[in-house]
Amino acid sequence: MGQLPGLAAERTSATAEPPFRVIRRNGGVSPFDPAKIAVAVTKAFLAVEGSGAAASRRVHDVVARLSDSVVATLTRRAEAERALHIEDIQDAVELALMREGHHKVARAYVLYREARAQARREKAAEAGAQAPAQTLQVRAPDGSLAPLDAARLAALMAEACAGLDGVAPGPILAETLRNLYDGITADEVALAGIMAARTLVEQEPNYAKVSARLLLDRLRGEALSYIFACPAAASSAEMQTLYAEYFPAYLSRAVEAGLMDPELLRFDTSRLAAALRPQRDGQFEYLGLQTLYDRYFLQTGGVRFELPQAFFMRVAMGLALREVDREARAIEFYDLLSSFDFMASTPTLFNAGTTRPQLSSCFLTTVPDELEGIFGAVRDNALLAKYSGGLGNDWTRVRGLGSHIKGTNGESQGVVPFLKVANDTAVAVNQGGKRKGAVCAYLETWHVDIDAFLDLRKNTGDDRRRTHDMNTAHWVPDLFMQRVAEDGSWTLFSPDEVPDLHDLTGPAFKAAYESHEARAAAGGVKVFKQVRAVDLWRRMLTMLFETGHPWITFKDPCNLRSPQGHAGMVHSSNLCTEITLNTSDDEVAVCNLGSVNLAAHVTPEGLDHARLQRTIATAMRMLDNVIDINFYTIPQARRSNLRHRPVGLGIMGYQDALHTLRLPVATDEAVAFADASMEAVSFHAISASCDLAAERGRYPSFDGSLWSRGVLPIDSVEILAEARGGLTLDRSARLDWESLRERVRTTGMRNSNVLAIAPTATISNICGVAQSIEPAYQNLFVKSNMSGDFTVVNAALVRDLKARGLWDAVMVSDLKYFDGSLGQIDRVPDDLKALYATAFEIDSAWLIEAAARRQKWIDQAQSLNLYMAEPSGRKLDALYRLAWERGLKTTYYLRSRGATAVEKSTLRGTDGRLNAVAVAAPAASCSLDDPTCEACQ
Repeated sequence: MGQLPGLAAERTSATAEPPFRVIRRNGGVSPFDPAKIAVAVTKAFLAVEGSGAAASRRVHDVVARLSDSVVATLTRRAEAERALHIEDIQDAVELALMREGHHKVARAYVLYREARAQARREKAAEAGAQAPAQTLQVRAPDGSLAPLDAARLAALMAEACAGLDGVAPGPILAETLRNLYDGITADEVALAGIMAARTLVEQEPNYAKVSARLLLDRLRGEALSYIFACPAAASSAEMQTLYAEYFPAYLSRAVEAGLMDPELLRFDTSRLAAALRPQRDGQFEYLGLQTLYDRYFLQTGGVRFELPQAFFMRVAMGLALREVDREARAIEFYDLLSSFDFMASTPTLFNAGTTRPQLSSCFLTTVPDELEGIFGAVRDNALLAKYSGGLGNDWTRVRGLGSHIKGTNGESQGVVPFLKVANDTAVAVNQGGKRKGAVCAYLETWHVDIDAFLDLRKNTGDDRRRTHDMNTAHWVPDLFMQRVAEDGSWTLFSPDEVPDLHDLTGPAFKAAYESHEARAAAGGVKVFKQVRAVDLWRRMLTMLFETGHPWITFKDPCNLRSPQGHAGMVHSSNLCTEITLNTSDDEVAVCNLGSVNLAAHVTPEGLDHARLQRTIATAMRMLDNVIDINFYTIPQARRSNLRHRPVGLGIMGYQDALHTLRLPVATDEAVAFADASMEAVSFHAISASCDLAAERGRYPSFDGSLWSRGVLPIDSVEILAEARGGLTLDRSARLDWESLRERVRTTGMRNSNVLAIAPTATISNICGVAQSIEPAYQNLFVKSNMSGDFTVVNAALVRDLKARGLWDAVMVSDLKYFDGSLGQIDRVPDDLKALYATAFEIDSAWLIEAAARRQKWIDQAQSLNLYMAEPSGRKLDALYRLAWERGLKTTYYLRSRGATAVEKSTLRGTDGRLNAVAVAAPAASCSLDDPTCEACQ
């Protein structure tokens, strides 16, 4: 065929010293020959298009371009180690074919590779796949060489597969041995096994558990060697007894390293060690355990020495420090966490039991209209974010552009320059490298700087007036939405001339606002601007679509339904729009979060109320303990938290629960389940807080609250309905609310707020369930977060397809081609298409209806993402008006499909840190696992 353009240069580069080398499947090494890439690509076209088409000039040019691209990618990726695996090369060829749109060629290539791989696995399994391993030497950290322990490797694979359906150790062992080479390090051997199992996840989801178990073996070697100060390795079976010996030694080493509160050594560690359940190490999915390994487990000098059950017990001990029977409560908390029935929020998991136990998730502040206060608020942001807190700032009081500054007799530059400072502060504070600092700025819709606020996330214009890293959100009063509906005018003010609007809501806000409009018309207001309400609304929706911000949240429902209206105003929500707590100059609102795994409390027959009640009773006690144990970085946060004691119990695994119940999201039955399940969570959470009040006393600001008047969240719906003149919302209930209402009124509440549904971006990964109340994003995709990229397959779907004889390599290929959707795969039955419909196939109106039914039971709010495959102004207008009409307090990201695509290649090699992300972020939204979401959970 001749030399292809561009390959000569690559050949020179590839053969330069030191040369690139190719690791073959048998462990042998050969020089990298770029010309073979062109041969492989040409053969792919020959197989599909025939010899005539493949010989055309068009195909010749395509082959040249693809070959150059593949070679450049491979050599760039392997620059450090100067080594390529043969399978990585084939992955790159396949990926390039799909990126260029040659889907038929790539699909044939996928199936050909799978057939060849299956033949190799069968042959290796028959032969025992051990002969090559006997010749390999493994290099120890001190440089010494020893023969590969093939027997232990085989035993490890067998143990990792034990008790799991659809998996076998033979293929993993064969794939592992194929990746080994003479002189490989011991850590690379462990990594090879993990990678081998991960390549099979797309064929069988249970290989994600196998991968996790192999990672666990690597972690055990790392941790035990550190704790016992000598090389150590233990099987899962051996850990059944070894955990008890390891645990007290681990505590002592953690205290010695200055990472753990010495008070934990005063527990009866033998009693706690005996309560550990080592078998629960086997329940992790790979994504969950890798996330813990990378960011949660205690480490020193890069060495992780905290094993999973020790981690959960450390968190439990940290939360039980002030209990009377600390050991009993620690065991109770441990059982709940390690079972995955409930999971505390990320800051709690990071810091419980440590020397700096900052356990709270969210902080809300209101920024004053004076220079010292503004920069004081920015300083507070940095201190609060340092230990993993997510921030929500109310900036409405800061005067607008052009307003008068009395102290200098000058004109204000408005709120935007200060927002830029807050943005850069969030970037600078990265929470110890564990995740990015994150903040959301809120502004009321009547602020005169609203136009500039809308432009903050644009990628064009003056960069000094852009905040590329800060989230933004509207704080929208009902009056504005009414003016939009009426096609009326809307007046923008500078808050220094209308300071009362900041602290008013409902009818009182309406009266004051109209009074200020009259003053402006009469010349009594210097800085104001009148616009058409619909025009501003359209611009809000346009920017939301184009940049993903500002989010749309509603001031009046948040305040009129707040149990704490007597204690102050809710001026904003938080980073993830689920917290609605009052703030002032003296009080920074704090919320302490955790989430019930709804999937663990549902059977095909329905909700397990008894188990749910037990879980929530313990979870509420844990959350209440956070308030007293917490390390507060600023006094305003401590003052607020101890006075009001709010917590936010939420849910996750909602989509998994619907799969168990066989309920498609877009059905009345699913909406009814959203209603009934949230009613149960609300009932048990309020009851548990009431029980804690009987035991520990009411929260200090209880008197005068809605609770004290016997007004529960379901009752506060009527307050909103009265202020609006009506509200279209189902008010039905199933449980004995009258008895609970009376008990709350007479006994009191331990916590001012008890419910909030957070995004659970990370803790749901730990538990291996769907995020929060999210619909399924895709049924097969690669998830990207700070721990890397991970193959995610809908295990429930795979089980159903297997039961109907439909799960095969072609189905995997089709799912990739159709971006994880079943809709266009003809051989999939309609009932499965409905049950496993993905987020962009569902009308988001169904998500709003379900959220509205939940909202009536929740005293705070919920992080509600909305999805739209083909956005239009008309659709967005209808969707967000519906959210307001149904009484929702907040909305979160708008996710659109424009820039979303799954690479149509094999997912082999795309896990972890090895390759590029294979799922692009949705247009005008966050990525699938936005680090900002994790600031809550």
